[in-house]
Amino acid sequence: MADMALFNDDAFSMTALTASINELETTPSRLAALGLFEEEGMTVTTAQIERDGETLQLVASAERGSPGQVVVGSKRQTIPFNAVHLPEIATIKADEVQNLRAFGEESELEALQTVVSKRLQKMRRQLDATHEFHRIGAIKGQILDSDGKSVLVDLFERFGLKQQHMPILIGDVRSSTLELLDMVEDSLGAAPHTGVRALCGRNFWRQLMTSKDIRETYLNTQMAAALRGDPRDTFDFGGVTWERYRGRVGNVGYIGDDEAYAVPEGVPELFITRFAPADYMEAVNTNGLPYYAKQEAGKFGKAVELEAQSNPLHLCTRPRAVIKLAATTGKAA
Repeated sequence: MADMALFNDDAFSMTALTASINELETTPSRLAALGLFEEEGMTVTTAQIERDGETLQLVASAERGSPGQVVVGSKRQTIPFNAVHLPEIATIKADEVQNLRAFGEESELEALQTVVSKRLQKMRRQLDATHEFHRIGAIKGQILDSDGKSVLVDLFERFGLKQQHMPILIGDVRSSTLELLDMVEDSLGAAPHTGVRALCGRNFWRQLMTSKDIRETYLNTQMAAALRGDPRDTFDFGGVTWERYRGRVGNVGYIGDDEAYAVPEGVPELFITRFAPADYMEAVNTNGLPYYAKQEAGKFGKAVELEAQSNPLHLCTRPRAVIKLAATTGKAA
């Protein structure tokens, strides 16, 4: 029978558990799959973001006493952003260990590692879902806490910018799309991009599907069946990839049901993710990893507590380049 002493094995050290949770399969999430956010670790818990007009960029960290980054002119402003601390706790009780039985060639240690791995998988899935929630917040310009109400970061307020809005005329989506593309290009300036993707809430998507020009465009194509049925995928129209975004927490969508957000794709460092080190002594001044895990004995040796954490900072460096859309009735084409 396995016992709690097995947790003293090096297989359950911070290094081993951290490596394990980072190697676990990522929970499918749309923004992670799209690869919009460029991820890196950082050795500090605060990133200095520099504003130059409507463009924001990270300020490189340096050793104390070394020359700082050159800042030209008086219009630039440096604003600090703290990484968000996302800790989770799980408990493995003595009874769970006591009742382990080794099957076949599996040792007691291997069986215990399987229990720990399953617990870490659940913790990793919850952290991945939180990352997705924060990423969509960065796209919208306001990152919210898990309650969906408390504001962690308001990019527009911090940088003194105004969000751009645009109505999409359901009666003439093609003309609206041309105007939208011009607005995105103007916001990006000289920055290159490969396309524009519109992430749509469910009601916005339904109205989009009633558009006459969209339905006529796909009338004689394979997409026609989807348009007549229950379309919940993506399609290209007018130079924009339209997609129904499905992320939800309970009855609340990550994107409002009546909203959509036009997001430029292929823009270098438009969306960035930085990971700060964990608040463990072993991690001080090291390059931050996406996930950390650690264990310690519980009170009276009755359990072992696992902690998983992530310390991300998800940002959009050109907030006005993301256009908030609303469907409106227009004169039919």
